[in-house]
Amino acid sequence: MAISMSFLGGRPAMVTAAAGSVALVIGPMVAVYGVENVLPTVLLAGIIQVAFGLSGMARVVRFIPRSVMLRFVNALGVLIFMAQVGNLLNVDWPVYVIGMITLIIVVLLPRFTEAVPAPLVAIVLITAATMIFGINVPTVGNEGNISGVLPGLTPLLVPLNINTLGIVGPTALGVAFVGVLESLLTAKMVDDITDSQSSKGRESWALGVANILAGLYGGVAGCAMVGQTVMNVKLGRARTRLSTLVAGVFLLVLAVVISPLMEAPPMSALAVVMMIVAVCTVNWHSVHPATLRRMPVPETLVMVSTIIVTVATENLAIGIGVGVLLAMMLFARRVAAVTEVDRLLDASGQVVRYHVRGPLFFATSNVLVEQFHHAEDPNRIIIDMPESHVWDASSVAARDAIATKYAARSASVDIQGLNDHSHGFHGRLTGRLNDD
Repeated sequence: MAISMSFLGGRPAMVTAAAGSVALVIGPMVAVYGVENVLPTVLLAGIIQVAFGLSGMARVVRFIPRSVMLRFVNALGVLIFMAQVGNLLNVDWPVYVIGMITLIIVVLLPRFTEAVPAPLVAIVLITAATMIFGINVPTVGNEGNISGVLPGLTPLLVPLNINTLGIVGPTALGVAFVGVLESLLTAKMVDDITDSQSSKGRESWALGVANILAGLYGGVAGCAMVGQTVMNVKLGRARTRLSTLVAGVFLLVLAVVISPLMEAPPMSALAVVMMIVAVCTVNWHSVHPATLRRMPVPETLVMVSTIIVTVATENLAIGIGVGVLLAMMLFARRVAAVTEVDRLLDASGQVVRYHVRGPLFFATSNVLVEQFHHAEDPNRIIIDMPESHVWDASSVAARDAIATKYAARSASVDIQGLNDHSHGFHGRLTGRLNDD
């Protein structure tokens, strides 16, 4: 996937590969229906992502609030850090020594040279030292065997029919949208770090093609790797797609050519490196006490909710979804509060004028209806709306309900001052939304 994305034109310096967030989605389906359903799931997910990118839907990432974006990054930093803590608990003292030396190398080496990535230097030196001096500490090999065998083309072991579609369809949708969401958020994060722009549509369809290629060659679906991308962009100072290509080729060499050596690195060294990545991932300015004191309460609520849900579920997609939903609800509530209605009865007492200010949409519909004094008003009512805008059918339905109540009392309602868009929208729907 990394090699494919470097040629297809993904976000420069962003690393894409098999991701834990996608595994969380596809894992339950495999447990129930078997691994033979992985290929059609990945292929369908890739097709959905390609369609998503080509249709322009990838641009919806701009609707994700900045508060959610920052908490996505911060929650990810927490997840990365907490995932490494277990490698440094209840272990022998050499593990702590190795971890401390790794930390010193990663922190101090960039002050002397940035020609080579400090984390790579630290892991190579620590691994060599443990092998030469025979230091017995937990290694990557203790976590599982690395075979070094390429998978080859994946055979299709299930029929392509409606039954298979019913099994893989929901999971493929989940894989597609989790992958796109995490990739686009990561791309946006890199945009901010590097002060550059990337094509979100291209990122989406390229991810779909890369997933299709990965599925055909024995792999599972994936997306942007936030931790690896942060390491590549911040610690490695990478800015081009060449870094993504090198990452993919180097990973291929490590897994296939020198796979026995890949079991040698101490887990404590890798854990420290990833902890540093986690610290670099967190946007510390966003959680500074001075920043939090100035931040509106709704923004803080979105921040806390996104982080708590993400950490609790260990699923970035769920955390982002909850954060965006909560941000939308709070935004609707704030906007509804700015809609005002003033009532003015003329000197003769025969005409009453209501002056409406602010946006009219579903959240303000009930508020609008409650502002009218149907029983007290005379037979002529003017609703003046030059400072308002009709956004949805709920507002038209609310206006019709007001007119219906006045009509029941033989009173006339005259709406004035609508802008062209609101007038046209209102004209198309009025009288067609209420049963009565």
